[in-house]
Amino acid sequence: RPLRPHPHPSAGPHIEASNKSVVPRTTQRVMAPAPPTRQAQLVAEFLGTFLLTFTVGCNVMLKNAVWGGVSIGFIVLVLTYSLGGISGAFFNPAICVASGVRKALGGHGIAMVTVLRYCLVQIVAAVLAAFCASLLCHESVGLAPTPGFGWLRAGLCELLYTFMVCFVALNMPVAGEGREHFFGMANGFVMVAGIYGAGAISGGFFNPAISIGLDFLSLTHGFGWCAVYAIFQLLGAVLAAAVFKVVRPEDFVRPDDFSRPRRGALSELMAEFVGSYLLVLTLGLNVMAKSPAGAFAIGGALASLMYALGAVSGAHFNPAVTMAVMVSGREVFHAPRKSGGQLGLCMLVQVLGGMLAGVTFWFIYHGGSFRLGPGSMPTNWASITTAEFFFAFVLCYAFLCLTTSRTTGSPAMYGLVVGSCITVGMNAAMRISGGALNPAVAIGIATSHRFAEGSLYASFAFSVTHLVAGVVAALVFKGTHGAVDSDTKVES
Repeated sequence: RPLRPHPHPSAGPHIEASNKSVVPRTTQRVMAPAPPTRQAQLVAEFLGTFLLTFTVGCNVMLKNAVWGGVSIGFIVLVLTYSLGGISGAFFNPAICVASGVRKALGGHGIAMVTVLRYCLVQIVAAVLAAFCASLLCHESVGLAPTPGFGWLRAGLCELLYTFMVCFVALNMPVAGEGREHFFGMANGFVMVAGIYGAGAISGGFFNPAISIGLDFLSLTHGFGWCAVYAIFQLLGAVLAAAVFKVVRPEDFVRPDDFSRPRRGALSELMAEFVGSYLLVLTLGLNVMAKSPAGAFAIGGALASLMYALGAVSGAHFNPAVTMAVMVSGREVFHAPRKSGGQLGLCMLVQVLGGMLAGVTFWFIYHGGSFRLGPGSMPTNWASITTAEFFFAFVLCYAFLCLTTSRTTGSPAMYGLVVGSCITVGMNAAMRISGGALNPAVAIGIATSHRFAEGSLYASFAFSVTHLVAGVVAALVFKGTHGAVDSDTKVES
């Protein structure tokens, strides 16, 4: 009888004989795809960097303030999925340097020779793309800080968000199950987060190749800022590699070393501190800049950081979420289980990260800050606490459903869904309560405002409301998911 597929393709085909005897299954050798050639990798980096810089140039020259950040973030997403399997989808000398430093520290990365090749190709591509964008738009743009902000504050913004871009990129190859689905989203959303927050101060480039390419357009007037930007960007890259070594020590193992290091409390606490700091910093900079897409940018920051650090600490970045996890008694997938004392330390570290972020954006804006409390709509504390409770509940409940449930959990979509809760809550509650949804955010804002104008009392009231919302979310989650997630018997 003819060869026909086996009912279970993974088991391989078999041949059934006419006398009902079965010939033993044959093994089918699956050929692995050939690795890309060096030429293919360099072409991929050239193409990706050219398209990225061209997109940046068009958005900057045409002053696309509302959708420019989304456009740039999504071209990164598209190019990462399209070319990641060929060259690694760097498209940024800072990410190349971060990967090279990671390898120099004993981890997995790319050799310095490859770093130099990639950087040279990326710079050439960026310069050509900047000139093409200028010809298309009949415009030219100079690279410089926004008036009112000097080199130090603009450089600090470039350093912090280049650090964030490189840190997320370094974490993607080791981010755990589902990374092949979300690594492009993480790389794209981190650009969205940085552009809307820091763009109002430095322009929001976070890429030495793009900085050099755009600066070449101003050769006759004011050329030279690319050197300042590149120094801060490369410092951010080195810092990202150093922090990566702290949060993922298991990546730094010699081939002859069989004592594989394990992540300890320091790695988890550092992950929660870094995530909370960058999340609150993004919120503060977007609010201070009156960003037209602030809620989307902050949600993007949370999504990218959750994808980067979910396997390290669970990626709470919010004491209310940590409270919900504690009360539910559940374990976040990929992340190690924590005791009550460890979860309490996580809450403390999250608040400290939020406070440092408040001081940071206070410094960047020359001592400027905003009051914690209601938005433009006249309201009272009953309305404020109701809005904060409702949307903090949505955030905590979605976190539990997506990261702890065997029924509704999704290793590929959890960051996007939980980040969307920020976009939902901030847009809906902005004019009522401000949409903090996070005790670390509330205390960070109050710190930047030096606890003046009732900010101390407001931060306490907001924090209690958020923590109560986390408790209620855990109880409701037990009611909806307790039975379906329980162990089930396998029918014979």
